[in-house]
Formats: sequence, structure tokens, C-alpha cells
Amino acid sequence: MADIFAPGNYYPHEDHEKRIERYRENKRLFMGKHYDVFERVHNRLSKNQRELVYTAINLPGLICKKSADFLFGETPTYSAGKEDQSNEQAALERFVRENHLNITNYETAISNAFRGDAFYKIRWGQRWGGALSKDLDPFRIFIEAQNPEYVFPEVSPVDANQIIAYHIAFPQLVDTGDGERWVLNIESHYPGRIVYRRMTMSEINTNFDNEVTRWKIQGEITGARREVKTGVPFPLVVHVPNFALDDSWEGIDDLSDLKPMLDELNNRLSQIAVILDKHSDPAIAVPAGSLTEDEKGNPVFHVGRDKVFEVLGKDDVIPVYITWDGKLDAAFKELEFLIDKILMLAEIPPVALGKDNAGTSGASGLSIKWRMNSLLAKINRKRQYYNKALKQVLLIAQLLEHAQMKKAGKRPDYEITEPIIQFKDGLPDDELEQSQIAQVRTGGKPIQSQLSAIMEIRGLTEEQALKEIERIREEEKAELTVDSSIFNRGGDSEGEGGDE
Repeated sequence: MADIFAPGNYYPHEDHEKRIERYRENKRLFMGKHYDVFERVHNRLSKNQRELVYTAINLPGLICKKSADFLFGETPTYSAGKEDQSNEQAALERFVRENHLNITNYETAISNAFRGDAFYKIRWGQRWGGALSKDLDPFRIFIEAQNPEYVFPEVSPVDANQIIAYHIAFPQLVDTGDGERWVLNIESHYPGRIVYRRMTMSEINTNFDNEVTRWKIQGEITGARREVKTGVPFPLVVHVPNFALDDSWEGIDDLSDLKPMLDELNNRLSQIAVILDKHSDPAIAVPAGSLTEDEKGNPVFHVGRDKVFEVLGKDDVIPVYITWDGKLDAAFKELEFLIDKILMLAEIPPVALGKDNAGTSGASGLSIKWRMNSLLAKINRKRQYYNKALKQVLLIAQLLEHAQMKKAGKRPDYEITEPIIQFKDGLPDDELEQSQIAQVRTGGKPIQSQLSAIMEIRGLTEEQALKEIERIREEEKAELTVDSSIFNRGGDSEGEGGDE
């Protein structure tokens, strides 16, 4: 494959320009900046309407967050396939804990929904890049989310779905002492090695906000090229598509198919707002002679300013506000239709939003789950890609740590294993329903000890739960203990009765 960062080429390369523009446009949609995506380009509304209001509803943000909530709202369980107290399990949990992997996963799931692609990068280094000593900031494994805008995958010449190298390239404006210039930092990840380069660039295009969007590469900075051996037989970057086809590495996002309907939805909201604004400040028609007159006997008024007309004779008309039929009923029906269709195409059922007659009151967990079928199928589709990618990420993390520790003359205390990841479905548990199911399956036998039940329900530690059980038993003994004096009192009363 030809070097897309060679002098004379453009950055971003034309093969990736549309992809990156889609990333940026969809991010603006997710952030609620719909005007920049639709009206700023289309100018659908008239000049006067645009001066009044542009109204948008941020359904893209809801769609993306809902997917991430169900995918990583509950932390998955990571297992090394060994005993709970094994060194392999401890190492795996250390990678997850030190890198706050649950948060990283959630953030990539959100951006993956609107971009269609997410990337993890694994590296060996220090948190503060050498600013602190090794004692305060030791070298360790880092698992980070990499911005997809800066990633340029290189695919196999015989399989467009197979990535063989990852090029991470990002522009930087640096101060050279005699002025500022643009520099392109390139980090090329191959199996077993990373190649670093720096190129000089000149800016070519800017956008509406005067941000540079395209550069021309001029030449390579002498002495900046270096190569690092990783000791890992894989690139240290892992790709996670939102979902994909078999003829391209690029993922497919959740928003691109919805753009025409989102555009129409925002247009309809804006038109309704214009109609309601006009109805809130209407003109008024009054009988002739009601207004003041100038020296020539003409009524003095300005329709645009005073919102008043003088018509007919004083006895022929009653003052009345002038309104028009804006067909608001039809507009609101179309609005509801658009929202329903957008949510349908986004695979989000009403029950997931508590919308309209969602019917969750008094419904069992199973019935709600069935009504969530479309969303759960969507999440399961995404989960398969994340399961594959996270296994690869944690495997590379182990391989990289082994390679770096061996380079330092140390021997790792765990074996490399392929992790097992158990995802949650994201739905709240119906504990009563689960208990009833468990009772049927076990023939009424208990499936949980009293100790674990108290720990779970009360949120107590094992020691606190044991003390609670001891108190319960003492109270039970106290209730069963009977004072023998009551029998003595009963005998005395019978004797007294006999004497009589």
C-alpha cells in the first residue's frame, strides 16, 4: 500500500475525508448542534423565520446514550478462567481497575454509536510521562480510547475487511522560534513494532468556524523517525465497529440513516414555532375612524409596527384580531409520526423511554423484556463486536506486560490467558420473579444461605451479617423461653377454689 503520508499528499487523505467528515457531523448532531448540520447549509427557512427561531430536538443524543446505557451501564464480569484467587485473575482485575475500563468502555460505546468506529490503544508507560519518578509514577499498562478521527487503518490487499496496520496521525501547531508551523505526528502500529515520524504541513482549507480542515504534507522532519520493538505479535491498537459489513473495515453508525427524518423533524418544529409566535402577537382590525388622524384627515398607523388595520365604517365591524389557520393539528400529527418512525428505525421501543402507554405498571420483568426485544437485539449486535475486541485488548495487555517485564529482567507471576467476559443485559432485575423461577426449578429448595441473603439485602459485610444472625437467634430464644412462675400462680388459684 502506498504511503498516504508521503510529501505532496493531503491530510486527511482523500480516501478517509468523507469518513472523518461523517464523524464530525454526527458528533455535532449528538451534541445537539443541529443548526450547524442542517440549517447552516440548507437555509430551508426564510430569512425572517431564521431570525425568529430555529428549534431542534436532540433525539440523536438520546439514541446514542440509550445504547451505551444498556451495553455498559452495568459493568461486565471479567474472568481469566482460573480460580478466583489465582494470579491470572488478579492480573486481569488489575488491568480493569487501574484503567477504569468500565468508564472507557461506556465512553467508546457512546462515540461508537454516532461515529460507527471505536479504537482502543494499549501502551506501556507512565501516567505523567516522566514528570514524576518511577516510585511515584511506575511504568504500567495503559488501555486508552483513541480518537477515530486520527486513525487511518491499512487493510490487506486481498481482504478489505482485514486491518494489517494502524496509522495514528494528528496535526499539531508548534512554535519554531521564528513563528508557528503545522506538524503531523505519525505513529504507525505494525505487529511487533511501532514506527514514529513527523512531517511538516501547510494549511489548505478551513470551515465555517475558521478551523483548519485540510493540510498539504510538505516533507519529513529529519531525525524524527524512530522504531520501537513491542515484543507483541499484534498491533497495539484494536478496532471495534458499531456493526459492519463483510466488504469493508469501516463500521456503520446509528445516525446516518436518520438524518433526512431528523432534518424534517427540526424543520417541522421550527415552522410550528413560527406559527405560534405569529398567533401570540396578532394584528387587530378596528372600525374606520377609531384611529387618530393627521392634518390631512388620514388615519395614523403603521401595520408592521402597530399591528392594527382600519376597515369599513364604525358601525359595520367589531374590532377583531386577525389570525390565520396554520393547520397546527396536522403539523402536530406529522411531528408525532416523525418521532415514532425515528425511534422505530433506531430500534428503541416506547417502553425503553417510558413513553405514552408503555405499560410498565404492574408488568412482570419478563413481559417488559419481551417488549424491549428490538433494543435488546440491537445491543446484542453491538455486544458481539465488543466481546471480540475486549478479549483482544486484554490479551495484548498481558503480552505487552510480559514483554516489558522480561526486557527489564523480571519474571511475570502469571500466565497469559484469554479472558472470558460476561455482559449484563442492562435491564433491572425483577427479584420476586427470579425467586419464583428459582423455587420452581429447585423444587422449593433454598438457593441462598441466610448469611448471603442478609449481606445482599442489607448491604452488610460478612462480619456484620454474622452478628445480625446472632441477634436474630437470641431474640428467637427469648420468645420461646417461658417463665415457670405462671404455672405456680395457676396452681394457687385452683387450690383456693377447692377450699371454697
